[in-house]
Amino acid sequence: MTYKKFLFGSVAAAALFANPGVAQDRKPENLLPPEPAKVTEKLPDFTKKEAAAPAPKQESVDQAFDDIKMQSGEVVQEVPSLVGEWSLANAQKLLAFIPSVKAEGLRVADYNADGLKAAIAAGAGPALNEVASQTFVWLVEDLRDGRTPMEARKQWFVVDPDPDRMPTHKLLESALASGDIAGTLTALNPTHPHYARLKEDLALTKDPAKRALIRANMDRWRWLGQDLGKKYLLTNVPEYQLRLTVNDKNIKTYRVVVGKPGRTATPQLAEMVEAVIFNPTWTVPQSIVKGEGLGAKVLANPGWAKAAGYKGTKGENGWITVVQQPGPNNSLGLMKLDMPNEHAIFLHDTPSRHLFAQDNRALSHGCIRVQGARELAMTMSMLGNAKTKADLPVIQAEVSEITASGEYTRYPMVNQWPVYITYFTYGVDVNDKLTKFADIYERDAPVLAALDAPRQQNRARKTNEEVVEIVDDLQT
Repeated sequence: MTYKKFLFGSVAAAALFANPGVAQDRKPENLLPPEPAKVTEKLPDFTKKEAAAPAPKQESVDQAFDDIKMQSGEVVQEVPSLVGEWSLANAQKLLAFIPSVKAEGLRVADYNADGLKAAIAAGAGPALNEVASQTFVWLVEDLRDGRTPMEARKQWFVVDPDPDRMPTHKLLESALASGDIAGTLTALNPTHPHYARLKEDLALTKDPAKRALIRANMDRWRWLGQDLGKKYLLTNVPEYQLRLTVNDKNIKTYRVVVGKPGRTATPQLAEMVEAVIFNPTWTVPQSIVKGEGLGAKVLANPGWAKAAGYKGTKGENGWITVVQQPGPNNSLGLMKLDMPNEHAIFLHDTPSRHLFAQDNRALSHGCIRVQGARELAMTMSMLGNAKTKADLPVIQAEVSEITASGEYTRYPMVNQWPVYITYFTYGVDVNDKLTKFADIYERDAPVLAALDAPRQQNRARKTNEEVVEIVDDLQT
């Protein structure tokens, strides 16, 4: 592989380690694009332990297990209480906050303002504690996790980390102790700038249908973790685009081909890129080996098989395995990003590069084909391993040699990158303009219906939808 073919990868990586007019020996973390200003202060991460306190007095075994109850011979961890003690002042603050959720695309009617008002009028006590706590919990769940129930989030396999990072009972305790009810709840909103753009657009929009679409896509941002990280890859499937992002700024965008509608639609995931695989092999699925007769053809025509890059073997059970060898005609092209997941979804190159010129690029069997994949591979190899700018040319030379060898090589990334495969039908496009994208998988309808239906309680955190393993990503 020549230097020029990987030129952008080198330039993109170097851009993250250097800044014109800045000394070259600055620390790498200071050479990244600046972090955007935060509108609200982030809530504390309750999963992190505070500094160790002095060692307590040694407890007896019985004392050490005071918070664990023994029932029917089982050990049951005590469930944190979601009912707090509300003063009239704090309850009034909660009541005053409820109308503000309309600006976040939520329904004011969902949060029992009339019941809370009546409880306040009756005075402080157990009844107020119950009503106010319930309203607070509902607000936390919807602002932090999204209001749409899991069954309406079709093929959404992302597990939101926020309920673990910001547990509801801790938020309740913090809000009541500080008296900052509004601040605690407001800080749960997504911090990504695209969410803020949608919120601004919602405030300016009168058309009911457009407002509903904006609300649905605002809620989709809440389905993700509030903090996506300082650096990540993000694909918006209906947009057919991949973004390489650092500090919420797009460093590079790539056109992509995604799964066809139906059983091979690309699912929504949040995974980690662990390595770049150069010159990948492709194990042909049995639906093609057996169902389409490829296995028999490979064994019967070794000359044709060699020319096509196929190797076939027949096991003792009679099954034929066919593996397409590395090469320019391999269905995965010359690279793929290794991001282990149960769906067998990954980002990869393709020999069918003419497809990137099409407007409708829902053409694959589920995996994501990337235009400029070799540039992306070089960039990820550098960003995943370089500690300083001086490492970049060394990695570039090494990767170029690996690619030119034509041999299967897994190139691990010391610094792994998150990758988010999302589904937004209205949002900020790669040209920084608010745009409506085609709902190629028809996933808007259940979300829109759920947002207009009564609020569902006791919602699941994980989907129970079938995992469709993508094993067939043939050229189109």
